Amino acid sequence: MNYKRFPLGALWTNGYLFWDDVTKEAFFIDPGGNTEDVQAFMAANNIVLRMVLLTHGHIDHIAGIHEFIPMAGKNIYIHADDAHMLRNPSRQLQALLGVHCEGVNDFIEVQDGRIIDFPGYSIKVIHTPGHTEGSSCFLITDKEGHHVLVSGDTLFAQSVGRTDLEGGDSVKLDESLRKLAELDDGLHVLPGHGPDTNIGSERELNPYWPR
Repeated sequence: MNYKRFPLGALWTNGYLFWDDVTKEAFFIDPGGNTEDVQAFMAANNIVLRMVLLTHGHIDHIAGIHEFIPMAGKNIYIHADDAHMLRNPSRQLQALLGVHCEGVNDFIEVQDGRIIDFPGYSIKVIHTPGHTEGSSCFLITDKEGHHVLVSGDTLFAQSVGRTDLEGGDSVKLDESLRKLAELDDGLHVLPGHGPDTNIGSERELNPYWPR
């Protein structure tokens, strides 16, 4: 599985570039700020961006989206419950972070369980509300059967996303963690902020994990 992490934007949001080593086609998850480093890496490795996935609609995960639209077109995926945040970013955190982002109107809304096929990969949408109404994780499987979970701001290493912002709900977040608790302990987790982890470590060490 080919992927690279790029810390982007004011909050060093983890964005992830995945690509197929045969077709050199790629998708990116959560462009949270200036994507110059991402584009330089793609150019140096002859990688072509075809798709963007968004774990949720907060400004620190979408601020660089317009830099990718010329490449991805309307192939931008976000859960339907956060679609309003992508259409109108001015309603949320951009004033607080001093970041401006124009809204996006041409994209694809997804629901829980949606399978997105991409060259070399299969991507399953797991709706995990709590941080926002439409927060989602992406379970990514490559052609060799290797798996990773991109968890956005639902799950961090020994922590979880905050629930005190608009659309947050601690009860729903608990329910979402119970959904993730059904996954295998060895599953590698790529969070929206901070270091990598795995389900087994979070089951053992995360104080927010369902008991």
